[in-house]
Amino acid sequence: MEIGDVGTGQLSPVRQRSPRRTATPDVTVILAVYNTMPYLTRCLDSLAKQTIGRDRIEVIAVDDGSTDGSAEELDRFARRYPKTFTVVHQANSGGPAAPSNRALERATGRYVFFVGADDYLGREALERLVRAADRHGSDIVLGKLVGVNGRYVNPAVYARSATDIGLFDSPLPWALSNTKLFRRELIEQHGLRFDEELPVASDQPFTFEACLQAARISVLADYTFYYAVRRTDASNITFGNSHERHLAAAEVIMHFVAGRIAPGKDRDAVLVRHFTWEVGKLVMDDFLTLDRDVQERLHAGIRALADQYLTDDIRHRLDIKKRVRLSLAQRGELDDLLAAIRCDVEDGDVPVVVTADRCYARYPGFQDARLDLPNSWFDVSESVAKQQAAFDAVSVVWAPDGDGAPALAVQARGTDSAPVPLAAPQVRLAAGDSAGVAVVPGRSDDGIRIEARLPLGHLVAESPTAKTIVPIMVEVEAFGGAYRAPLQAPKAPAAGRLVRRFGTHLYLFSPVKDHKGRLVIAIQPITARKVAGFVYRKFARRGKQA
Repeated sequence: MEIGDVGTGQLSPVRQRSPRRTATPDVTVILAVYNTMPYLTRCLDSLAKQTIGRDRIEVIAVDDGSTDGSAEELDRFARRYPKTFTVVHQANSGGPAAPSNRALERATGRYVFFVGADDYLGREALERLVRAADRHGSDIVLGKLVGVNGRYVNPAVYARSATDIGLFDSPLPWALSNTKLFRRELIEQHGLRFDEELPVASDQPFTFEACLQAARISVLADYTFYYAVRRTDASNITFGNSHERHLAAAEVIMHFVAGRIAPGKDRDAVLVRHFTWEVGKLVMDDFLTLDRDVQERLHAGIRALADQYLTDDIRHRLDIKKRVRLSLAQRGELDDLLAAIRCDVEDGDVPVVVTADRCYARYPGFQDARLDLPNSWFDVSESVAKQQAAFDAVSVVWAPDGDGAPALAVQARGTDSAPVPLAAPQVRLAAGDSAGVAVVPGRSDDGIRIEARLPLGHLVAESPTAKTIVPIMVEVEAFGGAYRAPLQAPKAPAAGRLVRRFGTHLYLFSPVKDHKGRLVIAIQPITARKVAGFVYRKFARRGKQA
């Protein structure tokens, strides 16, 4: 039996094909494989050991002309699990799109799940995903991904589990890889397939269209479903292609999105990801190392995309480096773009221009009459204010407030590199969502010092019987906005636990450093039952010692 090679038109024999089952599997797992040893073994092993059971899944792996032993490893698993693993061998097509499409043509499961052959799954992944899709009637289910070996995964969409999320009002556009559970009926109803002309990112138009058509998209964040691996040899196809190939892929993807969504906030919600990631990566610091003719072609392509799709809303959602570089690529000459990149690479900190109410980064092009770029494109007021809100706790002790009531006395130190000095009314500490307590800033050799005494009574007023974790926040008012950041705790606070009565209740207050390194106050009501339990356990231990 044979299958055609899409890339060359040649035919390659199918060296191993497993017998087809008669019952419909719950999920078809699809792998496009090309030279992924030794990572492939862990991937296949994670599939074989899924708690959903091998009788409920089918694995269709298409070997795209591997030469490193991947083909033989696939055949070994197919021989070991003949009712679960199906292997197709074909000549190399140049990318994962063609093998993914060949596997989709053979899929019979109610759902489809795509796995990178470098990656692997948590043992309960497929069982949990299918159960959630069935329970909620979901067309797509995202399971929490984590990166391995420095692989970056945007965590925003996995912040919490959700039964139904939208494409335009959630972080979903930042998670457009195909590593999700898809209802196969959705795929076939809309004829979804991968663009075989795209050597990289061919899964993005597929995933975007599926999300656009899905009636319900769910997220599961309570378990690590997927481990996305960056190979130590950096040979993943995502990381190994040239700038020009990535530009070509970005052009196809962005034109595809624009063809499906009218101009406006919904389109911007998707395209901001592509300007940040796919296009923004093209003007990273390594742009300086490229040949001049390559730089010119990239500059022209980026300018065309920016002229078509870079709205002011998108522009102001970019970080300052990408905002300036893409803006200069759009409105300036190549040498203007190169000058901005060199400003970061060679000079380090970019000077800041401070006016009465705003801060601007003085990159090349700022207030340049030749380019006539708006000052707002260089505005860094928000990031400067957030920088000013970065403080570390240096002393945490118990002390009475001005009225003699119990309070937590906190001293903190912040950076001294902010371009705008802080004034007393601009900064304060706050316990949770309370109004906060004004502090007096001062300066020392090691930075800005602030201190405050935080009274405890208001922390228990609303929920006197509930255990509560209250973060200590730094609040800064600057440039017309207010910014809040958690007070960090480089070391565990010296203040011990404190028991105090408020009204008819006793409370245990514990200043601690939480798992994210933040200073928080743990508040535990002391009830009669808890006291009785403590006494019982204490005397029980004494009895055992006797």
